[in-house]
Amino acid sequence: MTWTSTMSSGYSSLEDDSEEYFFTARTSFIRKVLGKPLDFKDVEKEKVQQAQFSREEIQHKIDLYNSATRDHLKMTLNSSGLYTGFIKVQLELHRPITVRGCGGGGDAEAFYLPRGSVNTLHISSSNTVRQVIEALLNKFTVADNPAKFALYKRCRREEQVYVCKLAESEHPLFLRLLAGPNTDNLSFVLREQQTGEVMWDAFTIPELHNFLRILDKEEQDQLQVLTKRYDVYREKLQTALKAAGVPA
Repeated sequence: MTWTSTMSSGYSSLEDDSEEYFFTARTSFIRKVLGKPLDFKDVEKEKVQQAQFSREEIQHKIDLYNSATRDHLKMTLNSSGLYTGFIKVQLELHRPITVRGCGGGGDAEAFYLPRGSVNTLHISSSNTVRQVIEALLNKFTVADNPAKFALYKRCRREEQVYVCKLAESEHPLFLRLLAGPNTDNLSFVLREQQTGEVMWDAFTIPELHNFLRILDKEEQDQLQVLTKRYDVYREKLQTALKAAGVPA
C-alpha cells in the first residue's frame, strides 16, 4: 500500500478540522537535548513571555515575520487578539500507523508512512501541541491513540542540531512567531513517544494483528531476498566447478 503524493505538500486547518478529539492516556514528557535533560519550566516561561507582549508588540512581531517569510505562509492578527498562521510538521515515524477506511472499506489497515513527509497546518495562537497532534492524525484518518505520538522542536545552533519534546500545553504558533520563518531556527517533527519500551497495552487487538501481518510480510520478503542471493551463489559455484572439470 502506498501513500499519495499529497502527503509531502498537504495543507489542513484546525478551523476546518474542528471535530471533537479524544485523549485517553497520560504520558510522561521527559525531555532531552542531545542526551542531556532539559528544564521543565518551558511551559511557564512561554506563559510569561506571552503575557509580557502587548497587542502592538505582537503586531510588530507579526509584521517582521511576514516580511521575512518567503513561502507566502503569513500570520494574521485578529480583532480578538488571537493570531493565525501556518506551521509545517515533518513526520518521522518508525512504526506502522493504523488508518481508518483505507481502500473504501470500513476496516482499519496498518502500514509504514514514508519518513520525511511534511504537512502544513493552519492554526491559531491558542492551539496547543496536543491539538496539533490530534488534528494532524485526524487529517490522515489515523486511528492510533494520540498518546503514542509526540511533537518535537528542532533547531540548529553553532552547527549542532538540538531536538527536544514539547509539552502538550505549549503553543507551536507562538514558538514559530518568536523563532521567525527560518526552519533552521525552528522546525517541528512528529515522532512516536520515546518511552524506552513499546507500550503494547496502548494498542488495540486489530492493531496488533495488523502488526503481525506486517512482520509476516517483511519476513517473507527477507526470506525471498536471501533465497535469491544463495541461488545466484549456487549457480556461480556450479559454473566454476564445471569450468574446472569437477562434477557437480
